[in-house]
Amino acid sequence: MSEEFSQNALGEEQDDASVSDKYLTFTLGDDEYGINIGFVTEIIGIVPITFVPDLPPFVKGIVNLRGQMIPVIDVRMRFQKEPIEYNDRTCVIVIQIRDVPVGFIVDSVAACEEIPAENVIPPPSAKNGAQHGYILGIGRMEDKIVLLLDCEKLIDDDMGIIHDSA
Repeated sequence: MSEEFSQNALGEEQDDASVSDKYLTFTLGDDEYGINIGFVTEIIGIVPITFVPDLPPFVKGIVNLRGQMIPVIDVRMRFQKEPIEYNDRTCVIVIQIRDVPVGFIVDSVAACEEIPAENVIPPPSAKNGAQHGYILGIGRMEDKIVLLLDCEKLIDDDMGIIHDSA
């Protein structure tokens, strides 16, 4: 199960503006989340994961994807949800952040959705006035709500996955 996502994945030339409203949606339990399609390089089924010591528990390890070692994060555990056993619906969404590929393990991939900017509202503030770190916005669709994620904030610099070149 491997799907390639690129600017031509929908069969048309796309500029940055048209990609900015497109989100790959996925589920964690009953909740639906979305990440901007511009970050997504491909979706793969769950593959063997090599454990790496001294990483946070939600960083499950690394996978070998065509000879490239990619760290994988269990998004369910990152959000402090109860872990579940992986199954045939479990997917790894491979994204590219600052030229570094990272895999997000999710319960299942839902769809590629267009959510226009006018249908996105800011996330509510926490009690202390801080914004929710991982949530860019809340996408309102006819029959559902999709929490839109900030991929870069999901990958904490403390994890040692992303290194600034500065």
